[in-house]
Amino acid sequence: METENSFHCCATCIHFRVEKGSGGVSYRCSRLTYETRPDYRFQCWTPTEKVKRLMEARKSQP
Repeated sequence: METENSFHCCATCIHFRVEKGSGGVSYRCSRLTYETRPDYRFQCWTPTEKVKRLMEARKSQP
């Protein structure tokens, strides 16, 4: 699905977490429990509600 591919990345997933510590900022997947990057893609991707609405809006456009 084209719409999904344009949104599919860790930063748009419900499991994506930003952690700020003394060493700086790190990004973590709370589901997989390891570090990730905002632009990485995994098959377990679950979009946030906001992203789901954007995907629906794009799907209904001509």
